[in-house]
Amino acid sequence: MQQRMPRRLSRHRSPWTLQRRLVLTVVGLLALVSLTIGVVSVVILRASLLDRLDVQLASAVDRSGVALGGVGDNDGDRSGDLPGSRYFGTPTADSILSGPAQPPGLLALVYDKATITTGYTDDRSGVIEALTTQQVRLLADHVNQLAPVTVDLGGELGDYRVQVETSRSGTLYLVGLPLTGVAATAAQLAVIIGLVSLAGLVVVAVIAAWVVRLALRPLQRMTATATRVAQLPLDRGEVSLDDRVPAGDTDPRTEVGRVGSALNRMLDHVNRALEARQASERKVRQFVADASHELRTPLASIRGYSELTRRSGQELPPDAMHALGRIESESVRMTGIVEDLLLLARLDEGRELDMQPVDLTMLLVDAVSDAHAAGRDHVWNLDLPDEPLKAIGDEPRLRQVIANLLANARVHTNAGTTVLVALDEHDERAVISVTDDGPGIPEELSVTLFERFARGDSSRFRAANAAGAPSTGSTGLGLAIVAAVVAAHHGEVTVDSRPGQTTFRVSLPMA
Repeated sequence: MQQRMPRRLSRHRSPWTLQRRLVLTVVGLLALVSLTIGVVSVVILRASLLDRLDVQLASAVDRSGVALGGVGDNDGDRSGDLPGSRYFGTPTADSILSGPAQPPGLLALVYDKATITTGYTDDRSGVIEALTTQQVRLLADHVNQLAPVTVDLGGELGDYRVQVETSRSGTLYLVGLPLTGVAATAAQLAVIIGLVSLAGLVVVAVIAAWVVRLALRPLQRMTATATRVAQLPLDRGEVSLDDRVPAGDTDPRTEVGRVGSALNRMLDHVNRALEARQASERKVRQFVADASHELRTPLASIRGYSELTRRSGQELPPDAMHALGRIESESVRMTGIVEDLLLLARLDEGRELDMQPVDLTMLLVDAVSDAHAAGRDHVWNLDLPDEPLKAIGDEPRLRQVIANLLANARVHTNAGTTVLVALDEHDERAVISVTDDGPGIPEELSVTLFERFARGDSSRFRAANAAGAPSTGSTGLGLAIVAAVVAAHHGEVTVDSRPGQTTFRVSLPMA
């Protein structure tokens, strides 16, 4: 039988900010210092009060000795055993407690080798009260102490400071003073220190939070700068990376200033790298544009001469006729590629489009009709709203976007595939969707789907065209043109694909 091992519970705690850590550190250190000062102050005060009480106790002992000096002449020492019973005779504890100038709360125990008398003066009433047997025994345990000691008598009496002496007549007597005043004064000081420390901690916490927040403002400005830079589209297009940390936050004499200076140097390095990339891209785009312009004329000539030769009326061998047909069809295809490259180059240069209200409803009707004529082996469905939807855009370019999406669904799916073209309105934007029930797009291709010359795998290519000839496949520019044209219209194109359903959505601003 397998035993299931207990899982370690992971506690997800949100990390503390630097401001919180600094404030709590300052407050914690101040609290530790305040606690240390409070404890030391209370200990010193208690020791001072205890010394003062010992002085008062010594005076009370001297007065008690005077009160007992002429009473009896029995000899005795402190080593004698104290009897367990209590007897009343002379000298007595009342002689000490009733003596002149005795402080309130005085405690006395007198042992004259025969009897023990005890008592203490009540602080509130001034009446002399007797001690209990247990309290007498607690005092009797300290009759051999030469120096003042503290005895806990329990009950209402609590701690007493006691001292034992022997009178001239040999009578053993013990005198004590209560520690109530010492304890109360020490407790009062502890409360005062605690309240003052607590108020000081609150004030210091507020001031520390304000000072730390003020000190961290340069870091907040650096964070804002880094956030603005992170939001820039650095991976494409012309990027102007001019955002920098303010000069006041780049002082190399401070830690924060060194961080700001390092961040500015990093941004300078990134800016130089972006400028180099942009210069390289401009050269490539210029080369593509120039090459496309130069290719248009020879391609037109090839197409014209091949068509002229084929229609000249001269009898040519079947192989020659087939070759001329292939030359003409390939020249047409190459012309389309050149036109696509020229369009991408113009869009990269940021040339303005002819923006006018475009009836998307009629545009989709025409595009689906053309797709139906070109791909009769597919099922074409159209879902339009009750009212026409219009968008702001360049009609030829938008027509090309829809044509490319429909051609993509036709070329990259098998015969019998159903393609649904729908138009809808969402958040004041016109949404065009093209959905097919084909094999879907591989996940590894979806990342680069809208890049130039991106090609799908064989699962989305038909093996042969309608005439039975091998398929030429895709140039990889159709979806790149879709993305570029839609971006120029301030729109967005997305794709959602899984086996059995692939949907391209184009969102455009409505008129």
